[in-house]
Amino acid sequence: MHPVLFHVFGVPLHSYGALLGLSLVIGWHLTLFSGVKGGLNARQVRMGVVCTAVAALTGARLLYVVTNPERFHALGEVLAVWKGGLVAYGGFLGGFVGAQLFCWRQGMSVLKFADCAVPSLCTGLLLTRIGCFLNGCDFGAPWEGPWAVHFPAGSPAFVTQQQLGLLPPGALQSLAVHPTQLYEAAVGVILLGAVQWRRRFSGQSLVVFTMGYALLRFLIETVRADGERGQVGLLSTSQFIAVLTFVSAGGLLVYLWRRPMPRGAPARWVAG
Repeated sequence: MHPVLFHVFGVPLHSYGALLGLSLVIGWHLTLFSGVKGGLNARQVRMGVVCTAVAALTGARLLYVVTNPERFHALGEVLAVWKGGLVAYGGFLGGFVGAQLFCWRQGMSVLKFADCAVPSLCTGLLLTRIGCFLNGCDFGAPWEGPWAVHFPAGSPAFVTQQQLGLLPPGALQSLAVHPTQLYEAAVGVILLGAVQWRRRFSGQSLVVFTMGYALLRFLIETVRADGERGQVGLLSTSQFIAVLTFVSAGGLLVYLWRRPMPRGAPARWVAG
């Protein structure tokens, strides 16, 4: 676990923040490259990336605040994002709303823009979850499997297990747990390949990512053990959102698949 990579003039550079920043830079270039290649205006794509990123960070923070209200007692604490507290699903939903509003204002196809931006969501998921692993947050349930990991004393997993009375006196590390952060990083790699596979219509990458992430996130949530996820009935907040987004994306898939194919279009086509 390396929550702080190094210090710059006495200021700590946290692993999660560093990898989040790297994911934004890579996402910028990926989206711009795909957008220009797909015929979108470069200036509009750049503006769209900025608006989407701001909306995503806002959504990620708001969902964390909603699911953990007891941690905040003043507006300043809500705004202190550098102290941690972002939820991936909040980021995806916030980013999608921001992209929709931007495209509507600019007269752009939101589906085309989304298809250009989705690969950056996959790389962002890969990088930020590695950051979570280095930070020790979003840990899994105790497990003695072949790739289980131990987190050191002071880590979120260690502190939680200590509070639950699961650790013996004098323990220096947590119980072995599922490396759920790395599971999600692997999901990013899997989805990156899936969203690029045989694209046939605008919105396909968006649908594939949304349905794929919803299914895999729902399964990973069953072996998560951190206490900051929130609950909706018997489901965690992310599982509840996963069900809603899977059903919504499934409906969008049916609509897009049944749309009439443009006259004279080849078998593999991408709608405007």
